[in-house]
Amino acid sequence: MPSLAFDPKVFLTVAAEGGTVATYQARQIIFAQEDPADAVFYLMAGRVKRTVVSEEGKEAVVALLGPGELFGEGCLSGKTHRVSSAIAMEECTIARLEKSVLVSTLHEQVTFADMFIAYLLTRNQRIEADLVDQLFSSSEKRLARLLLNLAHLDEQKNQRRSSPRSVRRLWRRWSARPGPASASS
Repeated sequence: MPSLAFDPKVFLTVAAEGGTVATYQARQIIFAQEDPADAVFYLMAGRVKRTVVSEEGKEAVVALLGPGELFGEGCLSGKTHRVSSAIAMEECTIARLEKSVLVSTLHEQVTFADMFIAYLLTRNQRIEADLVDQLFSSSEKRLARLLLNLAHLDEQKNQRRSSPRSVRRLWRRWSARPGPASASS
């Protein structure tokens, strides 16, 4: 049985047939809330922030994305307009794949479809775990999980922004501080 791990080379091969690759500068809008939802994006390099703005004008960050992540896939579920904005946090290289090309590829290439679905299901499980964590875990546990996830991401990407040692040091500093949110309470 073939591996269902998301393979960016396969995605980019498909993107080459019906997509584009572009560079975005820091703070450049990739798409805005309410823009037409007509493509899926693959973040090749850089970081992207996803935000939503309520009718009252309150803005919330709903996701921070790094290299190797997909976004904009809401267009595949029948959404005609974006429910969030995507903004480059630093210089980014992003592949854009038109919805029509992706849909036909998903129908025609079973291996690609399996890989794509496995990626989405894995990400959905991570989002569910984050939601459960947010609802039921103490702030200390949430912070510890976040720091461990950040350290793990850096190890995966071979980017040593925060080594496990610096994460542990940050956790010790935070948990030692006085107040009701410290680890000792």
